Amino acid sequence: MAFITEEQIQKYRQDGYLVLEGFLNPEECDALRERMAVIVERMDVPLHCRTEFSTEQEEQLKTQGSADYFMSSGDKVRFFFEKGVFDSQGNFLVPRERSVNKIGHALHAYEPVFKNVTHSPKVQEFSRKLDFKQPVVVQSMYIFKQPGIGGEVTPHQDATFLYTEPLGRVMGVWIALEDATEDNGCLWFIPGSHKTGITRRMVRAPEGTFPRTQFIGSERTYADEKFVTAPVKKGGLILIHGEVVHRSAMNSSNHSRHVYTFHIMESENTRWSAENWLQPTQELPFPSLYT
Repeated sequence: MAFITEEQIQKYRQDGYLVLEGFLNPEECDALRERMAVIVERMDVPLHCRTEFSTEQEEQLKTQGSADYFMSSGDKVRFFFEKGVFDSQGNFLVPRERSVNKIGHALHAYEPVFKNVTHSPKVQEFSRKLDFKQPVVVQSMYIFKQPGIGGEVTPHQDATFLYTEPLGRVMGVWIALEDATEDNGCLWFIPGSHKTGITRRMVRAPEGTFPRTQFIGSERTYADEKFVTAPVKKGGLILIHGEVVHRSAMNSSNHSRHVYTFHIMESENTRWSAENWLQPTQELPFPSLYT
């Protein structure tokens, strides 16, 4: 039985996102969470790299050390933290497992349980049905959305940070490892907003300058009433077009909202911008989704 129908494909193309329940079973979700618990328990982050994460990159890249830590994370597994979890010396103020905002950006390459999900037959199936001929995996992240402190993600388009020519060649795959609800920070979308292009890009700054990135253009202002909520059950998946506007609120609940997410790009007749913060490396070229 096909995991995705033609009707659902058309809805994705119309809205710019699609909720697909039942991608993973509960045991598969728990296996990812259990492996992540081990990774967090073993994490060793230098004091100068204990970086609080914000989608506003100016906040994240405050110091040269944290900037380097972020900019060189595309082919590594690195840790980014919620605000207010360290004292002035960089010591944890909360249990370390409650401190992390996200881990990225190469879980798909170095962690077998995440790699298997990324390259699973279901992912390959819907990619083929969406006409991805030569898709590659460009990055992956595990997002925690910690209870009570999981930060707000402001309205944005992924193509702002993962720019291609032509546009429309990047898709996010967002897998809920716990129920994602309005209370704990599920995603919200503006349906159809992927058809209006982008007005802002984050690019690498000239070599030797600091901060290491800068924005070109500015984000549009979006009316709250345009956003539609997209709750999803544990094991469900959301496909996210690279240009659709989306956001999530702060998690003010007592329940976390763990997610594994990755981005794929159609590499056929596509140019990945050399100005993107994320670049393939000799150690880790963008791997093919279909192998």
